[in-house]
Amino acid sequence: MNTKTLTRRLSHWPKIPLGLRLFLLYFILVILTTYFVSSTVMKQIKPTVRQVSEETLVDMAHLLAVMVEDYLQAGTLSQSRFAEQIKSYGLRQPDAEIWDITKKTINHRIYVTDSQGGVLVDSWQQDVGADFSRWNDVYLTLRGEYGARSTALSPKDPLSTVMHVAAPVKNGDEIIGVVTVAKANRSAQPFIDASKYRVLSWLLVMSVMVLLVGALIAWRINSALQKLDDYAKKIGQGEKAQKPSFRVFYEYERLSDALATMRQQLDGKDYVEHYVQTLTHELKSPLSAIKGASEILQMPLSDEKRQLFANNIEKESKRVQTLIDKLLDLAQLEQQSELVENQPIDLMKRLKDVESSLFVRAQQKDITFTCSGDKSACIDGDVFLVQQALFNVFENALDFVNEQGVIRASLLNQDGQCRVSIYNSGPHIPEYALSRLTERFYSLPRQNGEKSTGLGLNFVEQIMALHNGKLEVSNVNGGVNITLSFKAGAHTP
Repeated sequence: MNTKTLTRRLSHWPKIPLGLRLFLLYFILVILTTYFVSSTVMKQIKPTVRQVSEETLVDMAHLLAVMVEDYLQAGTLSQSRFAEQIKSYGLRQPDAEIWDITKKTINHRIYVTDSQGGVLVDSWQQDVGADFSRWNDVYLTLRGEYGARSTALSPKDPLSTVMHVAAPVKNGDEIIGVVTVAKANRSAQPFIDASKYRVLSWLLVMSVMVLLVGALIAWRINSALQKLDDYAKKIGQGEKAQKPSFRVFYEYERLSDALATMRQQLDGKDYVEHYVQTLTHELKSPLSAIKGASEILQMPLSDEKRQLFANNIEKESKRVQTLIDKLLDLAQLEQQSELVENQPIDLMKRLKDVESSLFVRAQQKDITFTCSGDKSACIDGDVFLVQQALFNVFENALDFVNEQGVIRASLLNQDGQCRVSIYNSGPHIPEYALSRLTERFYSLPRQNGEKSTGLGLNFVEQIMALHNGKLEVSNVNGGVNITLSFKAGAHTP
C-alpha cells in the first residue's frame, strides 16, 4: 500500500475531537488501573485475613499451653477446673455485632493431647480419648517443630477447611503435651466478603469521580479549542469577533492573543489600501462637480446663475465633508473587535432622546411620531454607539417617509431578546435592493433627489455586530420596517 492510498483511507476516518480522544485514553487508563488494583487487592484480602487469624491462634495456643502445664504435670487435667472451663467455653453462644456482622456461635475448637497424642480435653466433647498423633499439628509439635495444619471437612467445599495451630506444653525442656486451637476458615468469610465489597464500592465511586473529573477537563479542553477554532474562522473571513478569554488554559490565551495581533497587522495593511481606493472613488463625483462649477463661475454669468453654481459648490462641499466624517467614524468602528464600554442601557430613554433630536425635521414633513413598548427593556453595551445606531435608523426613516406619514417605534422585551422596531409609512424597497442595503456606499434615491453617502445602515450593522445583535430590514403593509435585535441585559427585570 503506497503513501497516497494510506493517506486517502485515513482521510475517510471519522474525525474525533481532541477532548474526546483524550477522555477515551484517560478512560482506558482509569479502567485498567481500577481493574489491576481491584484484582490485586481482592487476591490479597483472603490470605491476609487468614495470616492474621493464624497469628492470633498462635498466641492463644501458647497462652493455653501455659495454663494447662501444671495440670498435665500432675496428671489431673481431665478432672481439672480447666477442663470444665473449656467445656463451658465450647457451649457459649455470643451475641456480638462485628462490622455489621452478627456472631452467634463460638468458632474456635480447643483440644489438649498428652505426649502420645491422645486427646485429654476437647471443647466440642467429641474426640476425647482419640489418637491425634498422626495429625500434623500434634505430630510436628511433639517433635519440637511448628505444628499447624489446614484440613477440609468436605473435599467438594473449598470453604470447609479448618485451620489448626498447636503449641507445646513443657516440663522444663521436655514436651509433655500439645494444645491445639482450631478455627474454621468459613467463619472469617463474611469479613472477607464485607472487605471486598467495601473495597470494590470505594474503587467504583473513586473511578466514577475520577472519570467525571476527566470528562470535565476533556470538555473544557474541547470547548477551549472550539472557541479558538471559531475565532480563527471569523477573523479569517474578516468578521468581527470578540477575542475568547481562558481562565485556566493560559496557553490558549496566548494563542488567542497571537491570532488577534496577527489579524490587526494583516487588517491594517488591507484596510489602508481599501479605504484609499474607496475614498478616491467616492470623492471623484463631488470634486468633479465642484471643479466644473468653479470653472463656470470664472466666466461672465448672471447673478442668478452665479448663485446657482455657488450653491452647488456649497452643496457638494458639504457632501464631501459628510462623506469624510462618516468614513472616519466607520473606520474607527471597524477597527474595534469588541466593546470598549459595556454598561446598562435604557432603550426607551434612548428612543425618547432620538425623538427629541429629530423633532424639528419631523415637524417640517408633518410626520406623526409614536413610541411605545416595554419601558423596562434594558441591554448591556456602549451607550454612544447604540444612540448613534438608533439615530441613523430614524434618519433613514425620515428620508423615505411620505409627507404627513407615520413613524412608529415599538420596543419588545421577550425570551431574553430586546427588539426595537422602527416603522415608516412610504414606498417599499425594491426586492433587488433589500439584500444590498447594508453594503458600503449603496443607497437608493431620496424623495428630495439628494444622494446619501450610503454608509448609514452599514454603520448600524457594524454597531449591531459589536453588540452580538442583528439588523433586519423588510417591507411591510404600507411601508418599511427596520428591527434591531439585542440580547437582554443582566439588569433587565
